[in-house]
Amino acid sequence: MMNYDRLSRKPLDFKSFRGLEVPEFDALFFKIQESYPKYEEKRLHREDRKRRIGASHPFKLPLRDRLLMLLMYHRLYTTSTLLGFLTSPTFFGRQSPTAVCHVC
Repeated sequence: MMNYDRLSRKPLDFKSFRGLEVPEFDALFFKIQESYPKYEEKRLHREDRKRRIGASHPFKLPLRDRLLMLLMYHRLYTTSTLLGFLTSPTFFGRQSPTAVCHVC
């Protein structure tokens, strides 16, 4: 599984896949991490919401790994199928590799 812990130990690979060095990514992540709870609160309590809170699938990846996946997509423009395989905890054993939203 490609995640922050594994990639951060290989700075050249990290930059190649994400376009950022590890300290740059960490700074970006901490800024996002600070504002994320406020964003989630706003998103979950919007007036036009059609489903109750908690009715959808929960994220399987932590916020840091979801950010990694997003940056990899923007850097390499990979398909959602490939991202599903690379970020899935079971790698090739996923039931639905195209359902990236369930992984992230």
